[in-house]
Amino acid sequence: MPILAELSPLLTAFFATVLLGFVLGLEVHRYRRTNHNDLGFGSTRTITLLALSGFVLAAIDPGLRLFMAGYIIVGILSIVYYWSRLQHDEQTLLPALIMLLIYPVGALALQHNQPLLILYVVIILLMLGEKPLIRHFSDQLRDGEAITLAKFLIMVGLILPMLPNQVITPSLAVTWNQLWLAVVAVSSISYAGYLVQTYFLPQGGVILAGLLGGVYSSTAATVVLAREAQQNPQADVRPYASAVILASVMMYARLLVLIATLGHTGIAWRLLPSFLLAVLAALGFAWYLHPRKNIAAPTSDQPSTPLRHPLEFSTALIFSGLFVFFAVLTQIVITRFGSTGLHWLAFMVGFSDIDPFILSLLDGHYKVNADNIVNAILIATASNNLLKAIYAVIITRRSHMPQASAALCLVSALSLGYAWII
Repeated sequence: MPILAELSPLLTAFFATVLLGFVLGLEVHRYRRTNHNDLGFGSTRTITLLALSGFVLAAIDPGLRLFMAGYIIVGILSIVYYWSRLQHDEQTLLPALIMLLIYPVGALALQHNQPLLILYVVIILLMLGEKPLIRHFSDQLRDGEAITLAKFLIMVGLILPMLPNQVITPSLAVTWNQLWLAVVAVSSISYAGYLVQTYFLPQGGVILAGLLGGVYSSTAATVVLAREAQQNPQADVRPYASAVILASVMMYARLLVLIATLGHTGIAWRLLPSFLLAVLAALGFAWYLHPRKNIAAPTSDQPSTPLRHPLEFSTALIFSGLFVFFAVLTQIVITRFGSTGLHWLAFMVGFSDIDPFILSLLDGHYKVNADNIVNAILIATASNNLLKAIYAVIITRRSHMPQASAALCLVSALSLGYAWII
């Protein structure tokens, strides 16, 4: 039996407080040494004893009155210390915050919630130990990015739980919760691609821009890459042509993840062979078009037009409106024209935004079988590739881009042929 299991909970909490307080003290001491005594109070012993004092007061009085009295004293000492730093033109609040954060470690240890305690201490250590990385990230942060994150949290943590799991209308077998869950799923994947491309791999080059842009929006990535190729006549257009194809590759990956994530695993498995065939063909075309040697011109190595972040409430409302519109339209078309009408609708929808159509098709309860749904998705992706092929040729108007457009047309033909066979 492990030694810790033989100890009383109180003694285990005591040792945890001492150990974690000592580790925090070591990190504070290292921070002071690295930053020229920026934290000018105490030492490793002081930090450890501060955490231990919180433990003792919380253990003596489970009602935490003594602990709160001690917390008030620590707060007053923090204010006095901060005021003394102001007299020397040192305006950092970090030393005072460190005292207020370390004091409750003992009380948290007494709660016997080890994951929460360890997470609390780890966050403090990361905030102290990763100062250069945090400062670099903060310097690179674009204007309004915090507002963008707040919008995402509102969409996921506030709006989604509030929506009822009731159908929008009796004639439309889609609930409000399903509708917004589709919005959140699409926004999450797009936002993740945007963050990776913008902050983690900003200098990844044209090929990576096509891949990550395809996670964001393959159509938008195609337009951006085609415009960049047209505006840089001295650049080799072949990497841009390959990147346009790779953006469509990521469209298939994004759709497959979306469909599986929203619970339609049966449809995802049915789509996997056809999507895999399209992806392999597209990868072959992209490899064929890409130059075999490194490109000397630096202007061709990185697109200068950044993609805009996808988290706008107006975009979410438009997506919701399209979701409901396509759900109603699909119901009408299937009722009047059956599966043939659905396939023609899928082809026409491919020349717009296919995500709301596909998700509304999956969440609705229509009188069509799974094969018809799979065919409709394949047809929509095929016509969407045709749209991107047209964009690439019209915008770029340079050699090699027509080859990329032809490749997208061939991939579309494969999808249409697969849909016709099954």
